[in-house]
Amino acid sequence: MNPLREKPARSGTGAARWLLGSALGGYLLWVIFPMVWVAYSSFKDDAAITQDPLALPEWAGVDGAAYGRAWRDAGLGEYFLNSAMVTTSSVALILLFGSMAAYALARFYHPLGRFTHGLFLAGLMVPAQLAMVPLFFELRAMGLLESRWGLVLVYTANGLPFAIFILTGFFRSLPRALYEAAVVDGCSESQAFWRVMLPLARPGLVTVAIFQFIGVWKEYFFAFMLTGGGAEKTLPLGLANLAITAQYQGDQARLFAGIVIVTVPILAIYVFLQGHLVRGITAGAVKG
Repeated sequence: MNPLREKPARSGTGAARWLLGSALGGYLLWVIFPMVWVAYSSFKDDAAITQDPLALPEWAGVDGAAYGRAWRDAGLGEYFLNSAMVTTSSVALILLFGSMAAYALARFYHPLGRFTHGLFLAGLMVPAQLAMVPLFFELRAMGLLESRWGLVLVYTANGLPFAIFILTGFFRSLPRALYEAAVVDGCSESQAFWRVMLPLARPGLVTVAIFQFIGVWKEYFFAFMLTGGGAEKTLPLGLANLAITAQYQGDQARLFAGIVIVTVPILAIYVFLQGHLVRGITAGAVKG
């Protein structure tokens, strides 16, 4: 009997794969269908939505006016700009300070290094809502209450523990020989970080950026508690107001259009950067 001869595949393997594929396909449809339904319902009028909610819009009856009503009348255009400013500023500051802190904790020894790293990680275990009262009084004392920059500071502080957790493991996975080669070539500590180590950490930075962008973009609690009812409101607050008004005005198409406006940037960011996300997670999980 030839020991190198391949064994015939068991019949159960194909059935198991078919069942697994069917389960995953069903779960995919279960997740995607509500999003698709909301998207095409935003092009229908309220009468069509009420009569047959699941029916596709007729080509002659396709109407994108709901997006105009959501963008202008409901004020989502202004709220969109506020969310874009707050989110991009917060993510940029999180990446800047998080990468510098993570690099220092990963590359340099200090007697309090482990304690400092553990202190940052402790921030992941503390519910953010517990800090609301001191945050309120601190922002009021600084004159940043009900302002976009106050939200940026809160989101930055809230996102740093996660960023440091991911990037510390990623910097530890990079070969130390690259840092030593940069120093031998005449780079200072700061030049080695900015020119050599930080570009190599791009997958980890993209991973942090995706998670923080999604988290800040859809965040509601801090925005509701710290901005009040002024013009600094972000998109989740505007969508909540739109849901209330649509319920009383009977304009469901405008509500669906608002949901699409909020969701599309998150989907675009994730689809565009999903390859970097997978590489960043796997690279940061391996210690060099």
